[in-house]
Amino acid sequence: MKKSILTIAFIVFATTQTFAHYLWIETNPNGTIGKEQEVKVYYGEYTYGVIEEVKGEAFPKVKDFKLWVVDAAGNKTQIKVTPTENYYLGTFTPDSKGTYTIILNNDKIDVIDYTQYDFGIFKTHYHAVAKVNVGNAGGQTRVLNSKGITLKDVSENKKEIKLQVLYKNKPLAKNEVKIYVSDLWSKTLETDDNGLVSFKLPWETKYIIETTTKEEVPGKYKGEDYEFIWHCVTYCIL
Repeated sequence: MKKSILTIAFIVFATTQTFAHYLWIETNPNGTIGKEQEVKVYYGEYTYGVIEEVKGEAFPKVKDFKLWVVDAAGNKTQIKVTPTENYYLGTFTPDSKGTYTIILNNDKIDVIDYTQYDFGIFKTHYHAVAKVNVGNAGGQTRVLNSKGITLKDVSENKKEIKLQVLYKNKPLAKNEVKIYVSDLWSKTLETDDNGLVSFKLPWETKYIIETTTKEEVPGKYKGEDYEFIWHCVTYCIL
């Protein structure tokens, strides 16, 4: 049986304790006009209780990310971040009602050789999204990752989450989507022909959604050859 990308990722994680890590964004889902909104960027494996320290061994390898906020009108502003013990902290202040999208992108990560784990030599492209509603907004999140994978929140109500997975701005059909909570609980879903997936939130807790895909195109980064690009996106719901 052919193993999925996510299954292989977890096998490697069990061996190396690093590969299945991902970046994710945490922020209050509700914002207020004129009030500073905190945005936190973490790196680790949430369901395993692993949160890497900023000055540890793993986090510095993925520290060259960019973070932006996009308002309801589509205006994009970079968020500056400062390091704390185990996350990077940034802020922005909403100036109008509507849905704000927080977006992280990082394709500046060194090539990794995992041929010993039968996974190959690859370059990683991390992406992450978070949603902030200001006022009675209930709009969709923005999409800003034309070179990789992303998630768009297209939920129509609070009772059921509906996401669309896009790869290079096109719906990604029949792709695995993982939902994580703490204490090793996870659920696997699959997108439909339009890249859509829906699910309910049974508990009042933090959820992290992750989906990945491989771009089977070889290349070179910082003088190192790679066989493919491993794309990963996360979406955190608090």
